[in-house]
Amino acid sequence: MYGLKQDWIPEPQARQFVLEDYESGVPRWCSGCGDFAVLQSLRKLARDEQLLPEKTVVVSGIGCSSRLPHYVKTYGFHGLHGRPLPVASGIRARRPDLHVFVVTGDGDCCAIGTGHWIHAVHYNMKMTVMLLDNSIYGLTKKQTSPTTGKGYSSNTHPDGAMLSALNPLTVTLGITNASFVAQTVDWNPAHLYATLLEAHRHPGLAFVRIIQRCPHFTPDAHEHFQRDPSNVLLLTHPDGIPADDVVLRVFKNRDELDPTDRAAALEHAAREDVLPIGLFLRNPEAERYDLCSAVGLGMSAEKKLAAAQAAVDRFLI
Repeated sequence: MYGLKQDWIPEPQARQFVLEDYESGVPRWCSGCGDFAVLQSLRKLARDEQLLPEKTVVVSGIGCSSRLPHYVKTYGFHGLHGRPLPVASGIRARRPDLHVFVVTGDGDCCAIGTGHWIHAVHYNMKMTVMLLDNSIYGLTKKQTSPTTGKGYSSNTHPDGAMLSALNPLTVTLGITNASFVAQTVDWNPAHLYATLLEAHRHPGLAFVRIIQRCPHFTPDAHEHFQRDPSNVLLLTHPDGIPADDVVLRVFKNRDELDPTDRAAALEHAAREDVLPIGLFLRNPEAERYDLCSAVGLGMSAEKKLAAAQAAVDRFLI
């Protein structure tokens, strides 16, 4: 700079983020809601990975869980019911430099958003998808959701849900090009965090189903898993979700599952005698649509306008 000595110009300071840098607002969930645990794990992940807030975006649809973007000091998009995945896919397609997280619920994803869920998994665009499954429509006050257990009473089925619950794991594992499928629980922060960390580092769409407590509408839905950890099956493997001593002390019922074995993954995911948690599938070599869609990102405004005009001219008669 003219007129100043070079050694007078301060060196740019390296940015170091702490947990508070990712906190925004006061969460408005019921006391004891599992959403708090997911929010804290996401903030911790952002801090430990030192994610730039301006390079991170959290996308959600509609539901209790979908309020989460309001409480993370990053970019956020609170979308329409069932539509967080197409929004996130659009972001990923044109902004490959961003870290993309999606928060959705069992109604948001597995009912009105089912078509988008299937296609997003098929596209395998890099993002972390967190399905917070509390087995009920919570925000709209206790209607049966696709994952509500058969016989469970709700405001729409007071005599009990008439159909067996949809299994998000087996559905996702059955989609062509699925590349990462895992399951965890909100009441074990160590396993929850380890699962989200592995999902974030996966080069593709990482689908994580989080079994979540709803203390207001389904307080007893997962009680037998919380009371007796032997009802939970911890899936282990050298290429699975790392389990520290805290996790291993709690979950003594274990089985080794190779995450490259899709048939075995489907077998474990379908089990109803236990709640399996861990990594079911990991395929870092799966095709990624976002690597194909990232075309022309460096084009000038003039070239973009010319390309758009050329596309329109094709329809001239």
